[in-house]
Amino acid sequence: MKFSRTVALAIIAGSASAFTSTTLSTRASSLKMSETPFFTSDIAAALDKEIQYAPGKADTDFARKYGHLAGAQIRTVGEAFKQFTDILGTPINALYKGICTDLVGSLHLIVVNARFQRDAVFSLGLVSSLNLVLKNYPEQDVAKRIKSAMIEAVGLNEADIDADAAALEAWAQGKTKDDITNALKGEGDSPLAAIAKAAKDDQWWMYSRFFGIGLVRIMEIVGVEQDMSVAYDVMEEWVGKSMEKPFYTACSDSDLYFKTKGKLDMMETMMKEIEIREKKRMADRLEAKADMALRKAEKDAKLQEEEAKDSSKETVP
Repeated sequence: MKFSRTVALAIIAGSASAFTSTTLSTRASSLKMSETPFFTSDIAAALDKEIQYAPGKADTDFARKYGHLAGAQIRTVGEAFKQFTDILGTPINALYKGICTDLVGSLHLIVVNARFQRDAVFSLGLVSSLNLVLKNYPEQDVAKRIKSAMIEAVGLNEADIDADAAALEAWAQGKTKDDITNALKGEGDSPLAAIAKAAKDDQWWMYSRFFGIGLVRIMEIVGVEQDMSVAYDVMEEWVGKSMEKPFYTACSDSDLYFKTKGKLDMMETMMKEIEIREKKRMADRLEAKADMALRKAEKDAKLQEEEAKDSSKETVP
């Protein structure tokens, strides 16, 4: 009995000490929380502020600039892709269906963003991406229609995109990496400098994947080695130091571009190997048919000779 009472007292003492320490720690944390601005302010007023929240009506610079767009009807990615397929009007090659779906979705989400501003670097990146993806499409007439349908489906004008891309590409010809670096700092009166100045002056400037690919294309034009690690360092310099914008996403997109390019190059090699094998098989089939025709002709000639001999024997008295 004494042993049971001792055990019971020990359990109760342990429980009490655990409860006491928890209570003290809770009180300590409560005291600390009471020192925060939220708990020293009027809680009722804070709750009223949350309840009265209206989209686009916040007292911020962002809301004052874009608040008028609150509640706007935005097309979904599914609707954009449906329009793309309707405009195209023909099935996509199975090897290209996945990447075309991704391109339509990515492009749509970029364009419907309120912060999006189309510029020549974006246009060059978009054209370069589509050219890279579709350059080995089996039917090139369908490839051109895919490009047109994709651009039209997201509400852009293909002629404007092509013109802006061609103008920037022509300007970059003959330039050096340092020339581009200075232009991206906003120095000079070049079209690229104007784009950089506008980006620096816009607090809410939005980077997009196609802007990054446009810079990769400029790297290629000015002679920067087309290597993933080299392009990463140049992208960091151009976007991070010259434009003074966050560069991690741009560097990641640069890596993705080279990985995708590598996969497409492998697919191109595979398709060429398949084409070579098919041509060889066709040549072998044609050669076999020619051999069969030659053997048949020789057989027919021998048969005619034998028939002629037999007929000559019959005419002899």
